[in-house]
Amino acid sequence: MPQIRPVSDLRNNFTEISRLVHESREPVFLTKNGFGDMVVMSIAQYEKQQLDGDIFLKLKEAEAEAKATTKRYTLNEVLRKAEERIEHAKQN
Repeated sequence: MPQIRPVSDLRNNFTEISRLVHESREPVFLTKNGFGDMVVMSIAQYEKQQLDGDIFLKLKEAEAEAKATTKRYTLNEVLRKAEERIEHAKQN
């Protein structure tokens, strides 16, 4: 269940809000004059959200590419290409 708190709690109860976002791994929604104003979350949760968004975009790109062509790759082809890219990255 989302935590909704007045923005004044950020000043008055910072430690509690910090504990809450870290323990629950969920954001806390802050209101100002009864309206949504900000969202507070841990850096770890923010980074996870960013990574999830990046992965989602990559999957959408792959899906669009798959629809645009009939070319398909075997698992061995994909693994070989990935290994080549890893080796190349190590050398640079």
